[in-house]
Order: sequence, then structure tokens, then C-alpha cells
Amino acid sequence: MQNYDFIIAGVGGQGTILVSDIMVEVGLKVGYDVKKSEVHGMSQRGGGVESHVRWGKKVYSPVVEKGKVDYLIGLEMLEAARWATYLKPESKVYVNQQKIFPPTVNTGEARYPEETEIEEQLSKRASSFEWIDAHERAKELGNQALAGVIMLGRLAKNFEIASEIWLEVIAELVPAKFTELNKQAFLVGRD
Repeated sequence: MQNYDFIIAGVGGQGTILVSDIMVEVGLKVGYDVKKSEVHGMSQRGGGVESHVRWGKKVYSPVVEKGKVDYLIGLEMLEAARWATYLKPESKVYVNQQKIFPPTVNTGEARYPEETEIEEQLSKRASSFEWIDAHERAKELGNQALAGVIMLGRLAKNFEIASEIWLEVIAELVPAKFTELNKQAFLVGRD
């Protein structure tokens, strides 16, 4: 059983915690020892939110060490870039093409990096980098909050875990009135 270390990075309200909760439950269902750690920051004011999720035969710490991340899922572009030093050369990086400007950018105190700068920073440290237009796809589905589940669907393609397991966990964790929409979002990302 191989160990996997994940970081999910986003901004408050993007579903970072839901994505990590789904990953925890899927890992447990398929037999991994699982640990999770999350930092909410100033999430209610649009601040950064990140979750560390670790799957393995035996996992002792919930926090991923620098240089050890297997998969980085960036729900927001700048938040993904903040975790570049945690990547290892074999990492796979998936970044939602969504910009949410922090207060320092809105007040003119700082500059938001160009997409090319973010891509360069992340792709030079990882074996694979992919932009995903999850925000736009989520809006097409009728709810931009679905972007995180679309990103989760893309991540799931890396594992030989049946879609039914992921969908079952989504049904367990998402309120009933949003279950079908979230399942659809997962499949959009997976396909």
C-alpha cells in the first residue's frame, strides 16, 4: 500500500474543507490509514484555507512535510502557488483557473502574479502541472461552489478507486438537496 500526501489550498467559501473531508472518507473506505489537518485562516474574510490529507498503510502525522507532497489541488491560483516549496519532483499539480484577489491586491499594496508566473513557479517543482477551468464549468452547472468537487473528480483519475465509492461518499457528506449536483460535478471533473 503506497503512501500519498495531498494539500488542498483555496480561499474561504471554495469548498476546501468539503474536498478534504471527501478524500478522508474515500481513503478510509478503501483501507488506508488516514490523517487530516486543516487551517482556516481568515476564511470568513476571503482568507486562505488549506487542508493536508495523508493516506498510507500507517500514517503518524496529519501534516505533510515540505518537499513531500504527491498531489497539490489549488482551488485558487495564488493559494496554490503558496505551496510550491512543499512539492517534490514527482508531484502532480492541478490548479483551478480562478483568481480571488486578497485585500492587499485590492488596496494596491501588492500585485497579483500573472498566470505564467504561477505556472512557472509550480511546474518547475513538479512532474505534472495542469490548469483546470473548474470555476467556469461549475458556473455552467449552475453553482460556482461546485468547482472544488470538479477538481476532486480530476484528482480521482489518478487512483484505481471506483467512481461509485467517491459518489457514495459525496452522497454521505453533502446535504441531500445538493447531492445530485455534486455527483454531476465530480463526474465532469473525472471525465
